[in-house]
Amino acid sequence: MENRLVELETRLAFQEDTLQALNGIVSRQQQEILMLSRELEALRAQIRALSPALVASRTEEPPPPHY
Repeated sequence: MENRLVELETRLAFQEDTLQALNGIVSRQQQEILMLSRELEALRAQIRALSPALVASRTEEPPPPHY
């Protein structure tokens, strides 16, 4: 009976250690996801700001050579 109790306590301690390690990993991943989401939104904003500048208006385009 004593051996069983020691074994269960050992397993519990190992599981608690594993849970703490996994919690740390999940926490770091969440922080990284938030950082990447902010960077992605900043890049989207930059692309939106550049989009009109990438397309010339019809008045700025020279006429085709056959004109």
